[in-house]
Amino acid sequence: MNQAGQTNQLFALVDVNNFYVSCERVFAPKLEDVPMVVLSNNDGCAVARSAEVKALGVKMGTPWFQMKDLAKKHGIQAYSSNYTLYGDMSSRVVEVLRKFTPNLEVYSIDESFLQIETVLRQYVDPTSLGQIIKQEVKDTTGLPVCVGIGASKTLAKLANHLAKKYKPFAGVCDISSMAKEELYQWMTETPVGEVWGIGGKTAKKLKDLKIHSVFDLMQVSPQAMRQQFGVVIERICYELRGVSCLQLEEVAPAKQQIISSRSFGKPVTSMEELAESVATHAARGAEKLRSQKSVTGALTVFVQTNPHKQFEPQHHQSITVALSDPSDNTLTLTTAALKGLQQIYKTGFKYKKAGVIFNLLADKPTMQQSLFDDMEVKGKSAGLMKALDSINSRFGNAVIRTAAAGTKQDWQMRSGNRSPNYTTQWDELPIAR
Repeated sequence: MNQAGQTNQLFALVDVNNFYVSCERVFAPKLEDVPMVVLSNNDGCAVARSAEVKALGVKMGTPWFQMKDLAKKHGIQAYSSNYTLYGDMSSRVVEVLRKFTPNLEVYSIDESFLQIETVLRQYVDPTSLGQIIKQEVKDTTGLPVCVGIGASKTLAKLANHLAKKYKPFAGVCDISSMAKEELYQWMTETPVGEVWGIGGKTAKKLKDLKIHSVFDLMQVSPQAMRQQFGVVIERICYELRGVSCLQLEEVAPAKQQIISSRSFGKPVTSMEELAESVATHAARGAEKLRSQKSVTGALTVFVQTNPHKQFEPQHHQSITVALSDPSDNTLTLTTAALKGLQQIYKTGFKYKKAGVIFNLLADKPTMQQSLFDDMEVKGKSAGLMKALDSINSRFGNAVIRTAAAGTKQDWQMRSGNRSPNYTTQWDELPIAR
């Protein structure tokens, strides 16, 4: 398969190994080689596992209480999720990657696609570039990454899978330079379910059609796959042949809906605590709106009890509040959210969760202004929100918040073993000893 003849594009997928676990290990070297998990909100279940824990057979999403005997036997360390730390470390990785090429897509918190064909002339070959990227990220952030390189994003994803799974690749796999026979052999040995975009249900349907491996899927007619599965699988088939169908999304599309919600660390019964949580979620959502330069024309407030405690009285309620003027102002949105909460709150229930959903999002720069808008007031409002975001960005999330969000916030989710915010809080900086 002469991929170079089919396309001039070349993609690299850079993926941080066991991202959450690796972030914790950067600042606690004693955890290196120690079996550990990072737990979800309220320390519920495993959302990240070290290689040592994976080897013990622990699956993603396993509740922590089910692991306690295994943890005691094998010394598994459990950490609460520290999303502030992980988000900042992710940004630092992206800063390193931008040094290599301006054509970059941040695909997820731990993965980025790079388009590298235009910068290859500076390096010996794609594998050499991959090794340099790998070492630069490690030297700058302390995080280990693997690099997969291919003529399409799907092939780059496959190459990354091989780089992670097989030690001879030394963390960098370049499918584009492989001999056809070698590539076909790797494809034959890789289950079809490992292909990017093939979910569990689709993989089962493909196996019913005798398509068991990546090579099998590459061999079938893309048009036939479109008739049975749709255009997504057709594109995957072409991508496996080295025909690039998925371009980089260098600017992430604005979200059409923003949800801010968290489970409580304890049952909440009072209106005061519910109001604090709703005000907090409204502020978080407003900040996300401003970051993507959007405004919302309506918001939905919801509350719910714990559905798993069926012996307790249940109450699940939501209400949508329309705004007379689309806004991204924290104060305006908080007022609207609290107004909605007052209408759905009922006494006598133990609430487990509350949240705010922003609907009817619009692009702020292109939004048509009303004839009756007070531009001076709008200008002051925008200035206030800009100052709020700037201060919170510099000194820490929610350093400045509305009075409605409260100060004690005893309802916040449990995080009994959260690591410090090493990179974003002055009073939590790591100390060299």
